[in-house]
Amino acid sequence: MAKINEECGVFGIISQKEEDLANLTYGGLFALQHRGQEACGIAINNEGIFHYYKDLGLLNDVFTSERLASLGKGSICIGHVRYSTSGVTNRMNAQPMVVNHSKGHLALCHNGNLVNSYELRNKLELEGCIFQTTTDTEVISYILTRERINSKSMEEALDKTMDVIDGAYSLVMMTPSKLICCRDPYGFRPLCYGQMEDGSYVVASESCSLDCVGAKLIRDVEPGEILVFNFDGTINSYTRHCNSKKSSLCIFEYIYFARSDSIIEGASVHQARVKAGELLAKEHKVDADVVIGVPDSGLDAAIGYSKESKIPYEIGLLKNKYIGRTFIASNQKLREQMVKLKLNPIKEVIQGKRVVLVDDSIVRGTTSARLVKLVRDAGAKEVHMRLTCPPFIYPCYYGTDVDSQENLIAFHHTIPEIAKIIGVDSLGYLSLEALEKIVCPRKCNQGYCKACFDGVYPTKIPSNASKNRFENKISDEWKQKHSQRNNKGD
Repeated sequence: MAKINEECGVFGIISQKEEDLANLTYGGLFALQHRGQEACGIAINNEGIFHYYKDLGLLNDVFTSERLASLGKGSICIGHVRYSTSGVTNRMNAQPMVVNHSKGHLALCHNGNLVNSYELRNKLELEGCIFQTTTDTEVISYILTRERINSKSMEEALDKTMDVIDGAYSLVMMTPSKLICCRDPYGFRPLCYGQMEDGSYVVASESCSLDCVGAKLIRDVEPGEILVFNFDGTINSYTRHCNSKKSSLCIFEYIYFARSDSIIEGASVHQARVKAGELLAKEHKVDADVVIGVPDSGLDAAIGYSKESKIPYEIGLLKNKYIGRTFIASNQKLREQMVKLKLNPIKEVIQGKRVVLVDDSIVRGTTSARLVKLVRDAGAKEVHMRLTCPPFIYPCYYGTDVDSQENLIAFHHTIPEIAKIIGVDSLGYLSLEALEKIVCPRKCNQGYCKACFDGVYPTKIPSNASKNRFENKISDEWKQKHSQRNNKGD
């Protein structure tokens, strides 16, 4: 069975009184819409009775005012936005996942991918479990409810479940009496919590979601930590799994996934992207007339590039904000069609100019080629592309849409070859050394996962992953040669 890889957003809120939490959850999820545009769902707890709705589509399509009102009031509410990068898209895979078990009810939202889900799923199926979805979330829910039978509480069952599952998971879950969240010991995916003026606690993938509902950020959930929020306003923290693994936050959160106004583990995403642009300008200088950024994540970096290079910054590409990310589009044909719908060049800024075009990354190359053509057609004299990350050479197993190596342009081509393919006069990637300098401050025991750039995986590689076909063929000698070829720069 094909493994479904997803990058999602999770949200949860608990109040000491019954209130309209569905609307608040909708607002919190709306701030996370960039993390998933394929499906969404909300579940609310009203005195132990769960009401929920989920479907394919964007939030404002799935949740009309009537639909939100039908969920009623409650004291705990969780929500999810999702996209998948492979496999069949269907309503069954939408979250939250609601489970009825012998000791009560459970609703669960998950961001990330397990690296041992294939083995766990096979084991569970042999023991008689029947799966209704193709998500890792259902694997987690089966293990969790089984552990609950012999545990005093759901948090104890979750603690035991974390001994079994491996990989990336930021979880937000709801029982009849508690809001519970946890983060995998590696800390691959972000998760934070805050508090509203009325005392309600809010958990979300990003701090921008807390801002949206009026909650003040308290802190990030630590890698390996379980937090339990109770109706009386108390919080219990369980840290047995903390510091059991080397912290490996996905660096791509700062480069692309997270919203610019978010704070992740004490670091501003906006400032990280500006810093990336500054470092990019130091590493890849060029004589040009104007710097423009590719919306949205390239804009901050373009400001940094302009600041360091002294080349004027201009808004050169206008984004249609009603079109989702092409990177998140679920198939290649749709990605290609969306480029023209998504961006339109401002000819007065570009015509007759030598343009520095700052973007976050090149994955497959098709979107970049079409983007460069848009700028060329707008009259650019020269186009010099600068990217705020190193070349993607390796696949990701932790929930980021970095495709199998057969579709990664940098796996097959050197930087000069890529420049020719996409049609730019020069091409510069941020180096791995500079990438590690874009985020400040960082705690001394924290690190990043950069596996898609350097091939150093914090966990074992899934034995069933189709992405392994090409990875296993690369010898150490070939890796070193490829690295040397790509490090030649422009």
